[in-house]
Amino acid sequence: MRWRSMTETTDAVLDTAPENAFYAAGWTISGVATLATIIAVWMFGI
Repeated sequence: MRWRSMTETTDAVLDTAPENAFYAAGWTISGVATLATIIAVWMFGI
């Protein structure tokens, strides 16, 4: 994070939205992959 001057106009939502979206997408994909693995082991008895 960098310091910003008081005269610089920023929008906090637009500034962090892409990072938060990638973070959430990564956790979602990880969670789905984990659940799929657990279900596959349970169903197929691997």
